[in-house]
Amino acid sequence: MVSSAIVYKRKPSELEAAGADRPALLLAWYDRHRRKLPWRPSAGERADPYRVWLSEIMLQQTGVKTVGPYFERFLARWPDVGALGRASQDDVLRMWAGLGYYSRARNLHACAVKVVRDHGGVFPDSEVGLRALPGIGPYTAAAIAAIAFGRRTMPVDGNIERVVSRLFAVEAPLPLAKPLIQQLAATLLGASRAGDEKSRAGDSAQALMDLGSSICTPKKPACGLCPLNDGCAARRRGDQEIFPPKLAKKTGALRRGAAFVVTRGPDLLVRTRPEKGLLGGMTEVPGSDWLTGLDDKAALRQAPRLKGEVRWHRKTGVVTHVFTHFPLELVVYTARVAGRTRAPMGMRWVPIATLQDEALPNVMRKAIAHGLGH
Repeated sequence: MVSSAIVYKRKPSELEAAGADRPALLLAWYDRHRRKLPWRPSAGERADPYRVWLSEIMLQQTGVKTVGPYFERFLARWPDVGALGRASQDDVLRMWAGLGYYSRARNLHACAVKVVRDHGGVFPDSEVGLRALPGIGPYTAAAIAAIAFGRRTMPVDGNIERVVSRLFAVEAPLPLAKPLIQQLAATLLGASRAGDEKSRAGDSAQALMDLGSSICTPKKPACGLCPLNDGCAARRRGDQEIFPPKLAKKTGALRRGAAFVVTRGPDLLVRTRPEKGLLGGMTEVPGSDWLTGLDDKAALRQAPRLKGEVRWHRKTGVVTHVFTHFPLELVVYTARVAGRTRAPMGMRWVPIATLQDEALPNVMRKAIAHGLGH
């Protein structure tokens, strides 16, 4: 295995010399095989910055298949950044519910507000300008700049990391290899079409994304169909599937908690989580803290205080959910209360029939379904 110290000393001139025809081969393949995606314009049409931005935010930590229906619903409700900037954050969170990583939804709304307020509803056309907007980091700024504005920059997502690490047999593990992969990926930027001053940087990036999604897949890549297979170092070695090597992830300790599903006839007791923190601003049923050593007695002490006698029934089994940094197990307690019972301070009753309109994260949907026996 080549050490990262050795790999990082490769000179840019050496990187550029490795296959000068690759960008042209890649673009020729893309022109024939580009995926049809809701946010991608037809060949030769100009990309809409709003659609590019919206799709890139949604695609962070989420797959294309999942994002498609959400993107269509957002676009139908808010067809441009001005409409989204005028929406309430609560409405955006409700529409986002189920996509996960809810800070993205809050940043999405904050970004739209800023573009409308500070930029006249027009997205900045440079990476620097885009980076100044909420929720837009280095990758997203590069993706929007390249795809929407033709800037000669290469965004590097997971698909591109895999393609490039195999093409050049980058043996340094991720995330240590990211700077080198960024350098190598930039050598694959295509030139403009003849007579066309517009850069094809966006097409080059999307070509690599499509290649990684359809051919250079994590398992059993279809190397025989790859337009870059003749010069692929990993293919020559015959060990494509080991790339990119990754450092072992550290998994957080299991946390436990309780969820309290309280019904009052056709209504359910809910509350809104604090704006900051995990699942910020989302709707939830009342619950206990999520701790590594929580027991049933400690959890029950955090049950909502309701007037009158409340009998808690623990449901058989647990609800499991995995967040980025830790797994979670929730026990679910249920209770039924009288028709005129008031909601405790900071909580509210909502009709069970309209729960689909609430900004419920997946973990809460699981807990409610378990508590209601669905």
